[in-house]
Amino acid sequence: MEQIAWSLYPLIAAPVKAILPRDDLQIRAVSIYTCPGRPNRSLGAVLDLENGDVRAMEKATFAAGCFWGIEAAFRKVKGVVSATVGYTGGHTKNPTYKEVCTDRTGHAEAVLVEYDPSQISYEDLLNVFWEIHDPTQLNRQGPDFGSQYRSAVFFHSPEQQAAALASKERLETRGSYKRPVVTEITLASEFWRAEEYHQQYFQKCGVH
Repeated sequence: MEQIAWSLYPLIAAPVKAILPRDDLQIRAVSIYTCPGRPNRSLGAVLDLENGDVRAMEKATFAAGCFWGIEAAFRKVKGVVSATVGYTGGHTKNPTYKEVCTDRTGHAEAVLVEYDPSQISYEDLLNVFWEIHDPTQLNRQGPDFGSQYRSAVFFHSPEQQAAALASKERLETRGSYKRPVVTEITLASEFWRAEEYHQQYFQKCGVH
């Protein structure tokens, strides 16, 4: 018996037929769709065939050093549907890893996180972000240095901007670090997916 996956454009059912395994009860929408009037905020959808529910997904983008470990960390978080490594915040189109590593394109190694806001909040994702890197290191993380390794939150909506600024202020107020927090909080720009060998790199290498 066939199961049907549906895409939303935006949040209006438009059938996209797919033959799916019988035991695959949760399917992520193939694409991310832009919300009308909010060009930097996009949604995907999950169709739960068991319950017949359609849940809107949201996205968040973070940079915190080498994207391999950042992606792996977010993939372990309940409510995260996917994590994709890539490049953003630069001034050239479709950059390669080699080009980004020259520190001349302006891009940061970043992770695009697609998540279910009914299971995890953006504020909780921010907490994960702060915990998995040192936000006081300017243009570096550990042995990796260059602006491509900078700490940054790329917000997709005014709500995300406000949440990120408030979260950063709380971190500074607590006095968790002896040095200032240098994390950039800036509007998300085009995200360029990194080469396939970078995707889920730790998993491919057997690192858990």
